[in-house]
Amino acid sequence: MRPVSAPAGKRTPFLHVLGIAQDAGLPQAGCQKPCCERARRNSRHRRKAVCLALIDPRQGKRWLIDATPDFREQLASLGPGAPDGIFLTHGHMGHYTGLLHLGREAMDARGVPVHAMPRMKALLRNHAPWEQLVRLRNIELRGLRHGVAVRLGEGLAITPIRVPHRAEYTETVAYRIEGPRRSALWLPDIDRWESWDTRLEDAIAGVDAAWLDATFYTLDELPGRPASEIPHPPMAETLARLAPLPRRERAKVRFMHLNHTNPAHDPKSAAARAVKAKGFRVAREGETFPI
Repeated sequence: MRPVSAPAGKRTPFLHVLGIAQDAGLPQAGCQKPCCERARRNSRHRRKAVCLALIDPRQGKRWLIDATPDFREQLASLGPGAPDGIFLTHGHMGHYTGLLHLGREAMDARGVPVHAMPRMKALLRNHAPWEQLVRLRNIELRGLRHGVAVRLGEGLAITPIRVPHRAEYTETVAYRIEGPRRSALWLPDIDRWESWDTRLEDAIAGVDAAWLDATFYTLDELPGRPASEIPHPPMAETLARLAPLPRRERAKVRFMHLNHTNPAHDPKSAAARAVKAKGFRVAREGETFPI
């Protein structure tokens, strides 16, 4: 696996998408549906859990947003060694369990900064097996506050933004990422756009690229499971909501956090073709975005 390099040899900071799937990836354990059987037979259809890398070639540093169950492969794609920091969105299984690879049984990393909101920070500090990572100094917890930017270098900052999502264990945040030239929004999980105190259209207008929660194309993908247990804005509804936007605004949107059942995973599907026809796009693993 060749490490990621800056686009076209440039030295500007850039974002690199390491995963676009919902927490459990594609294929998902225990699923015998055609979507997962096809992925088991053909690696081209496999997708890793949603994750973003922020890379600054000027400093030779790279940060991750979330530590997924696919942490081992995702980190390897960035080259040797531990990341220079990890920013966590929340405490659901696909977004922090990869931290275990930093522990004594694996990398035995030294003091990797892990940035987290108060409840997320408390979960890691106070509960096994995560507290061992703290106690053995594999990770160093650093607190975040809503709307307060963390400066990562010249012209480079990342800001947590609270969003409404199932809060059994922790808060949930999206991240606004600002570079010397451009900015982006990374928002993998939210219950409903209408529940957010920010208009989605305004959030898109304020950045140059927006990666958005698109877990389900429609809510009938998991028969027998009430949507209230796994609330996410259906992709079809988001497409309809944003359809009136000017084409340049629609072009900013990349859909990600796709469940294994979401037909838009397949670029040849009617769902994926509809996304493209409406002027949006489905995120791709490996895509880069200079900022």
